[in-house]
Amino acid sequence: MKVLVTGTAGFIGAALVLKLLGRGDTVVGVDNHNDYYDPQLKADRLARFANHERYSHCKVDLADRFAMERVFADYKPQRVVNLAAQAGVRYSLENPMAYIDSNIVGFMNILEGCRHHGVEHLVYASSSSVYGANTTMPFSVHHNVDHPLSLYAASKKANELMAHTYSHLYQLPTTGLRFFTVYGPWGRPDMALFKFTKAILAGETIQVFNHGNHRRDFTYVDDIVEGVVRVLDHSAEPNVKWESAKPDPGSSRAPWRVFNIGNSRPVQLMDYIAALEIALGKKARMELLPLQPGDVPDTFADVGDLVEQFQYRPSTSVEVGIGRFVEWYRGYYQC
Repeated sequence: MKVLVTGTAGFIGAALVLKLLGRGDTVVGVDNHNDYYDPQLKADRLARFANHERYSHCKVDLADRFAMERVFADYKPQRVVNLAAQAGVRYSLENPMAYIDSNIVGFMNILEGCRHHGVEHLVYASSSSVYGANTTMPFSVHHNVDHPLSLYAASKKANELMAHTYSHLYQLPTTGLRFFTVYGPWGRPDMALFKFTKAILAGETIQVFNHGNHRRDFTYVDDIVEGVVRVLDHSAEPNVKWESAKPDPGSSRAPWRVFNIGNSRPVQLMDYIAALEIALGKKARMELLPLQPGDVPDTFADVGDLVEQFQYRPSTSVEVGIGRFVEWYRGYYQC
């Protein structure tokens, strides 16, 4: 199978490419190599498979309409996984236009490419951030998600709506995956685990928001990738039981679905830090701060639909996942 994957120099994208190549797929990768964080880390992720005989790389910005049209026309992918996006809740407060360019304009170009080139299935990254002001736990795809708390969250919700439109109008099967706090080796330097590890090893103080009173459904990257692959292999189908008088937010009479992918075992942030301290063999110095604008206090994934449809549930504990991250970090940075 030929799969177009966007964001292949990114954290999840690079891990997905390795998984797809490992099982025999042909992969076309797209990434713009921006400098949102260390470009060398992106280059090193990519170097692990850049010369693979079944991998082709396109240094292209998703928001470049004509360049994306050429990618679809030249490579003619059967299936598409869109992981490229401007990430980060807090950064969306500082640079909102970046989210419109990448997450809205870029996603539109993906939809148009899929529509015009007969793509069998589009799988795209959404986010647990779409749950916004909702506090009903665990978060379910059958809950209403109309109250985002950041532009990042709003852009991901917009992706789900845009995908539904194309599923309805053009019968394009689309599946959105709401990722819950992904972590692991080769992760992003702007995320808490990376920042905490760097600061603790340097003997610096870590900033802990909401005075540590966060619960997060931390999900190991390999578990995320396994879920993506399982979903990719089974195109979204219409829900024949969907009722317009009682519309289910998680499905449709169009070939459109959304699923949560999370560990479904929320962990207190202070317990997460404690697991990191054990893995590093060093205590953290903490500065406790108020809740940041745009953040939600807790996340908790209901993965019942994922289990029912794909017989899959993420299972890596934070102790195991953090241990693997620390092992990678020390090796990569030689510290």
